[in-house]
Amino acid sequence: MWSGASAGVAVLGPMLGGLLVDALSWRAVFLINVPLVLVALWLTRRYVGEGRVAAPSGSLDLPGTVLTALALAGLSVGAISGQQRGWSNPSAFVALGIGAIATALLPWWMLRAPDPLVPPALFRSRNFTVTNLSTLVIYAALAVTFYYLTLFLQGTLGYSAAAAGVATMPGVLLLALFSSRLGGLSARYGARWLLTLGPMLMAVGVLWLSRIPSTSPAWDLSAAAQTFTPPSGYVTSVLPGLLVFGLGATLMVAPLTATVMRSVPVERAGVASAVNTAISDVGPQLAVAVLFVAMTHNFYGALARDAPGVDVTSAAVRHAVAPLNVPGPGVSEEVQRAARDASTGAFRLAMVVAAVLLFAGALINGAGLRIPSGAPLLRVASPDPLWRRCRHIAQEIRRES
Repeated sequence: MWSGASAGVAVLGPMLGGLLVDALSWRAVFLINVPLVLVALWLTRRYVGEGRVAAPSGSLDLPGTVLTALALAGLSVGAISGQQRGWSNPSAFVALGIGAIATALLPWWMLRAPDPLVPPALFRSRNFTVTNLSTLVIYAALAVTFYYLTLFLQGTLGYSAAAAGVATMPGVLLLALFSSRLGGLSARYGARWLLTLGPMLMAVGVLWLSRIPSTSPAWDLSAAAQTFTPPSGYVTSVLPGLLVFGLGATLMVAPLTATVMRSVPVERAGVASAVNTAISDVGPQLAVAVLFVAMTHNFYGALARDAPGVDVTSAAVRHAVAPLNVPGPGVSEEVQRAARDASTGAFRLAMVVAAVLLFAGALINGAGLRIPSGAPLLRVASPDPLWRRCRHIAQEIRRES
């Protein structure tokens, strides 16, 4: 249910955000959060009961929190700023050094802290370790796919912001509609095959997206548009890949969440969920940052080949012509065509990397998970009276051995 609700918001968000960007300003998208947070606060206060842990874990692990922030920020900011400035500014190397040191110190601290931010004992569970490792690579692929697909549709093919939001809806819509049903199937028949087949289908969908040609027509969807019909290029090059990708995600996301939560003792469910969520955020940040370096190198290499008179090392050229972006004013048609082809090549590189990550996630799940078949069923009861209003939700799970 959680996976389906998250996907439902993901369906509406890009479309609504695109409409706000086109009609008002990109700043307006941040205002969406205000009413949502207010509603969430009211629902929590009205319906969520208070809970207490029998044995509180202790104080906040402030050093672990700081090390985690420095590791992620240092590596991401260092990689992106270094590529943007041609590795001529020492600040990029300072940021990378800080990130590397914090990354090395983090496991050392977690093993010695009295109340670590991430309890190392959780990783004694094989399934917990395997699912978090697959989460790292699969969610990195998810971020790479949709981050660069959105940029490519708008900056290279000329889609409006609203069109780019609507274009990515079909795949996520499958996840929103069918997550709860497949979550029940994973509890009854086992999640291993779903967690293997799902990422494989997602990889096939991403490889289909890598075939989008540089000549694919634009889609100018807006309030003033005369037609809302997508161009033929979207139907043949984009939609099939997104549908296959969405089918794979529908098979994978809910069983992945359920497997993580079932792999630890119930009193550790909160921290297990938090660890998995954090990993699903860390992987995308690092993957997008590192891939940005490779894509930029690929883009300017192709631009130098197809437009020999352009000095791709010039700061002015890099400001006017950037990967997956609309060229600035004054750029000749020849350079615009070369930049469009170069951006298509850089996008294709990103999709191939995402597909490799997804195949790796499928391999990790298929080879690493140990979920016994034919395990006895355990009926779970909840003291929360609201649970009794949701009897249509399956209350049976398999007991882990």
